[in-house]
Parts: sequence; structure tokens; C-alpha cells
Amino acid sequence: MNQKEFMQLINPFKDKIFRLAKRLLVSTEEAEDATQEVLVKLWSKNDSLEQLKSVEAMAMTMTKNYCLDQLKSKRAGNMTIVHSNYTDGSAGLQKRVEDNDAWRWVEKIINQLPEQQKLIVQMRDIEEMEFEEISKIMEMNEQAIRTALSRARKTIRENMTKTNNYGIG
Repeated sequence: MNQKEFMQLINPFKDKIFRLAKRLLVSTEEAEDATQEVLVKLWSKNDSLEQLKSVEAMAMTMTKNYCLDQLKSKRAGNMTIVHSNYTDGSAGLQKRVEDNDAWRWVEKIINQLPEQQKLIVQMRDIEEMEFEEISKIMEMNEQAIRTALSRARKTIRENMTKTNNYGIG
């Protein structure tokens, strides 16, 4: 496979790799490095990529593993969520401020979730990946993914209810 074919193969999910890396590593620079590292590893396997059922799933798994290795080596505990499609561009200023404030609360709550639940929420609710794909990446069965996602959403919902009812988090 030549470089052009390789780029055509990975372009549809290259941004997903970056967003997952950014979600896990927080730093834009580290996420860019991780993305580059994964792309280099994929390129080194380019002869066998065409035989794979899902290059995207493999790339996401590689990204997750690389980032977790980076986090373990640094013992970094602060993660942030990456998402930019949460505000209606035509909404008024007050609505946009409220949306941003609500998103910051959701982000804060998600950051307090166990690592596994954070990853599942990122992949399912933000990246909109299918359960089957998440299952392969997380090396868990689909029911376990659904259960973890349900628990994470319940925690988010309960904490948002408290925040909305009491005005504090």
C-alpha cells in the first residue's frame, strides 16, 4: 500500500484518534504526539492492514493502550473531556453561556468517574462509536460495556440533578 492509499484508509478516523488521545492525555501536544505515534505504528503494519476487519478499531485500541502507558509512566491523574459540538451556534448569548456552564459541570462529573467509565462515555456518547467497536477496544463484552455506560450515565444524571437543585457541585 502506498502513502496515498494509506492516508485514504486512515483519514476517516484520524480525528477520532486525536480526540481519544486528547481525552486521555489532556495536553494537545501529547495528544498530537500520541496520534503521530499510532499513525507511524499503523504505517509500519501497512502491508497487513488491508486484511484487517476494522483498521479503525485497531487504531483506537492502539491509541488507548499508548495513552494508558503514557499515563502510567507519568502517574497523571487529571483528564479532561474533548467535545465541541454541544452548543447551538444560532442560540442567544444567554443560552450559549448556560450550555457552556452545563457542559463544564458534566465534564467535571465525568472526570470523577472511574477510568473505565470515562473511556466508555468518551467513545459511546462523544465519539458515537458502536458497542461492538468499544467492546473490541476495551476488550470487554458488550453487556459489560452497556452496564458500565449505564452506571456512568446514572452518576452523571444524579450529580447534575444535585447541581441543578442546589446550584452547587
